[in-house]
Amino acid sequence: MLRSFFAESRKLRRPTLALSTLLTVAAFSVLFTSIVFLRIKTGEPNTKMGERITATELSQYFGLVYGFKLVAFFLGITALCIFASQTAQEYTFGTLRNLLVRQPARIKILVGKFLAMSLFAAIMVAFTAVMTIVTSFALAGKGGVETAQWLSGDGVKLLGETYGNVLLSTICFGALGMILGLLFRSPITAISIGVLWSLILEAILGAAIRSTLQWLPAQNMGNIAEGGSTTLSYSHSILLSLAYLGVGLAVVGFLFKRRDVAN
Repeated sequence: MLRSFFAESRKLRRPTLALSTLLTVAAFSVLFTSIVFLRIKTGEPNTKMGERITATELSQYFGLVYGFKLVAFFLGITALCIFASQTAQEYTFGTLRNLLVRQPARIKILVGKFLAMSLFAAIMVAFTAVMTIVTSFALAGKGGVETAQWLSGDGVKLLGETYGNVLLSTICFGALGMILGLLFRSPITAISIGVLWSLILEAILGAAIRSTLQWLPAQNMGNIAEGGSTTLSYSHSILLSLAYLGVGLAVVGFLFKRRDVAN
């Protein structure tokens, strides 16, 4: 398992993947957070779903993590794509056969890959948190936002809780991507289906039939990052997400052990 972990970590350290991913999430983090603070005084919508948050609200202790929460769903989709591509490309490139020569225990390979990609997700989420916090402090003055409460005990505590929630949400999305990668054995197919379902189909289904929102996987995984909402409880989202992922991983784990390694 450790050898699988280090082998996958080596792949994830490639500049073409690691550097490009971190730069992309940094760019979007700065962009989304900047929009929130720079549009405060315009009186126009400055956050998601055409909503508006004021300087008074952002001056509260939760203003420190507002931008971080704003990009949480984007981090989840990014993790889904990375986990799916890193899993499915073993079939596409034919490298899985070589891995099994060195490590015949297939489940150990999967666990090692998952742990390595989860560590990468933790680094990505931490980097995003730093970028959003730095941007928030840099632009607070332009938006007339007071930052005194941001570093209070409540603010720091909320930052730790938010990081944990966003990381858990991101890893859940990543696990979903890994399931799709093992199921379809094609990076393009796995990523396309995962992104299409999470970003478009669930939004349409949820808007058409509101009662389905509490049962949709991506909605509940995203709700974990928010720490729960008025319509979906935190515990419900965790339990439902774990149930979906548990069943999915059991199915693809069985298929991974039984199916031929060729695509």
